[in-house]
Amino acid sequence: MTNDPRPLFGRAAEQAAELVRSVRAEQLGGPTPCTEFDVRTLLSHLTGATHRVAVVAEGGDASAVRPFVEGVPDDGWTAAYDEARTRAVKAWAGDDRLDAVVRPPFGEMPGRAALSAYVLETVTHTWDLSEALGRPRELDPELAEFALTVAQRMLPDEQRDENTPFATARTAPEGADAYGRLAAWLGREPLSRA
Repeated sequence: MTNDPRPLFGRAAEQAAELVRSVRAEQLGGPTPCTEFDVRTLLSHLTGATHRVAVVAEGGDASAVRPFVEGVPDDGWTAAYDEARTRAVKAWAGDDRLDAVVRPPFGEMPGRAALSAYVLETVTHTWDLSEALGRPRELDPELAEFALTVAQRMLPDEQRDENTPFATARTAPEGADAYGRLAAWLGREPLSRA
């Protein structure tokens, strides 16, 4: 595990931005592996969570920030996400943020732990979006390996309950890549391509 998750967060946010740019209007109502979200709701959450990432680094209480954004027109998701990720990357630029105690919604912790958790969230929702769009491009395996390590440390299966935003871990298919193993650990399943 890296001691400085900022470069990984930057890469994860850029990877997500590439997928957000590729979403077509007719895909916005489509399903995602995050079963309570369609593509539009997933984009709203990805953007809202990225605003939370910025608020955490800025010293605010992320619990006070809605995890979804509202009022984004269907053709405005690229700009909305780019604005959020630019703000978040800038907010985490100072080295002091890594050791500062911050307040994400899941408890106080050092900045590096919080940002690692947000790498996990960004990478996971990027996989969700990729699945929803029919896997239009290859995703960065290093990001998935890092996210899986974070998930296994922060979300042990035996400690999950009804308040955990992830389902019970399932067994990854034999030969699954890092994203497949991450999705399985978080209880997700790929969308059926029947």
